[in-house]
Amino acid sequence: MFTVYPAIDLRHGVVVRLVQGDPNRQTTYATDPVVVARRWHSEGAAWIHVINLDGSFGDEAGAAANRAALRVICDLGVAHVQTGGGMRTIDDVRAAFAAGAARVVIGTAAVEDPRVVEQALDEFGAEAICVGLDSKDGMIVTRGWQHDTKIMASELGLRMKEMGVKHALYTEVGRDGLLKGAAAELTGALAQLTGLQVIASGGVGSLADINELLLYHRFGVSGVVTGKALYEGRLALADALAAANAMDSSPA
Repeated sequence: MFTVYPAIDLRHGVVVRLVQGDPNRQTTYATDPVVVARRWHSEGAAWIHVINLDGSFGDEAGAAANRAALRVICDLGVAHVQTGGGMRTIDDVRAAFAAGAARVVIGTAAVEDPRVVEQALDEFGAEAICVGLDSKDGMIVTRGWQHDTKIMASELGLRMKEMGVKHALYTEVGRDGLLKGAAAELTGALAQLTGLQVIASGGVGSLADINELLLYHRFGVSGVVTGKALYEGRLALADALAAANAMDSSPA
């Protein structure tokens, strides 16, 4: 199955998008994330991707507002919620599940404290945990994409696979928010190399980008997160879902 995840990126409780993760390059798209969540559900989304940007940046005041919004979105019960941003401790992960999330994305902690991933897998199971493989030119970045590392995305992916991780979210940061196309070939290669089910993120600008990612489904590309293209009317969620459903229903 190939899943399309419409994104709700939260900053101080409102729906925004950043360019290449830069907090100074922000566009606000909606003040009420619950209205947006209802919209994506009404257009057919089975999953919604909710990110606490302030959690990633270490802004506790904003993160608290985003956590409150997450709980309300989950309480709607209209779609499964995959969430991430600032999941640095096992208590952060537990709180996200307590709020109603179906899956939690762990990024920075996978690098800085892999025991968080181990404990999360033990407590919640592999289907409920996703590791964030955020990278610039193939090298992992952490803490809201503000800190560089010398770890290759494929290297971290292999480590996580060995620990029992099944799902990964791969973002090529240089493409994020630019609407110039997803890193489809890189995503496919990462999935094939690591054996992870990899969700693509960053750069989707049109239905053609969705269709290109679908070509790599057989290698383990399991879905795509898209935000800006939806908010700016460059991509209709219904069209993306239809493309994914057509692929899922086609003969092997």
